[in-house]
Amino acid sequence: MSTPAKLMKREEIIQFFCILQAANPEPQTELNYSSPFELPVALFTLMSAQATDISVNKATGPLFARANTPQALLDLGLEQLEDALKTIGLFRSKAKNLLATCRILIEQHGGEVPASREALEALPGVGRKTANVVLNVAFGQPTLAVDTHIFRLGNRCGLGPGKTPLEVEQKLLKRIPPEFMQHAHHWLILHGRYICQARKPKCGECAVYAPCGFKTKEDYL
Repeated sequence: MSTPAKLMKREEIIQFFCILQAANPEPQTELNYSSPFELPVALFTLMSAQATDISVNKATGPLFARANTPQALLDLGLEQLEDALKTIGLFRSKAKNLLATCRILIEQHGGEVPASREALEALPGVGRKTANVVLNVAFGQPTLAVDTHIFRLGNRCGLGPGKTPLEVEQKLLKRIPPEFMQHAHHWLILHGRYICQARKPKCGECAVYAPCGFKTKEDYL
């Protein structure tokens, strides 16, 4: 990513997403959840360098079988919640934040997860990225949560370069055509996770090689 990417043109961005769409018309998160409440719980436990989708799913699967509502988690209590999340990084602080969140959901939102950014970001431990995922995945809003994969693709591919996640997010929201925004978040994450990887991108296997603006992509064929 040291070599600045060629900024992709509108027609190249359309081609880029048409290819991803054809390969995976309905992309899904790799986190396991079955309700709008289970999704943010899974996301809260994911938010650390020590956690992955796989490790979170292993912890939240048994947890959701026991408690998958705000009141049920509160009834479970801190000690049992910590025990359920002990394989996840920062599990003690996450357990405390989850219980505090459950209280707020019950007291202020009727036990439901709110569908507004302001309300989500007011919950303990919830930042812009987590709020964006919940808004997009649980409520179908055209938001983009810029994680390490999307930040890398925005800069490397020339989709929407920026020095900060917020700058990349704002550029992508302006440059990605509206018809692709609903699923752009997942297309980019999955592409970054499995093809356009950080240290050694698999350019020889890349379906969007042609429109991509990565200037040294020939080196990875």
